[in-house]
Amino acid sequence: MKVKLIRYTPEPDRLCGEAAAICTAADSPIRALRGALASGHESVVEHACFTFRVESVSRVLLAQFTRHRLASFSVESQRYCGIAPEWIIPLSIAAAGLKEQYISKCDEAFEFFCELLVAGVPEEDARYVIPQGVACNLIVTMNARELLHFFELRCCNRAQWEIRDLADAMTLMCKAVAPEIFKRAGCACQQGRPCPEGKRSCGHPREVLET
Repeated sequence: MKVKLIRYTPEPDRLCGEAAAICTAADSPIRALRGALASGHESVVEHACFTFRVESVSRVLLAQFTRHRLASFSVESQRYCGIAPEWIIPLSIAAAGLKEQYISKCDEAFEFFCELLVAGVPEEDARYVIPQGVACNLIVTMNARELLHFFELRCCNRAQWEIRDLADAMTLMCKAVAPEIFKRAGCACQQGRPCPEGKRSCGHPREVLET
């Protein structure tokens, strides 16, 4: 997995602070921003947007990521870019001693995909046999409020490992450029709040991610 923050609203803390300040006629934008976030008034951080380039992630991750609908996604097209036999390998499969078998089965599916193409099956139909572990690339843009929501759900230990790794990486990048907005970004336990999972809680609170 490769993740890079390629664009973001200049001075996001300052801009969102000014938005908070105009709501309350405050003198200090940063103090106004802190007060707004402490009070749960997160609409002011919608003014800041962040764009990430994400490479070598699975279609499994993509299916979960695009459930966050207050975001803009541009994904590498399997129809126009072709499909390369690059597979994302879960650590659990490797730990079970089945890594080579996993790769072999994925390669077999890819070989059949190529046979379908030779037989004249359109690529958009032949790709139905491609495993969800195939790698893909995308660009995503989210505003800061949606990112806070995304981090709250996906930084959790109970989140699927690949999207949790992505959320962790994005969290650190956001903290580096907007430390006030993302000061307490993360899942409930990282924010010092009770776990919303109840009986399904992992029982292992995560530490706050620091840059």
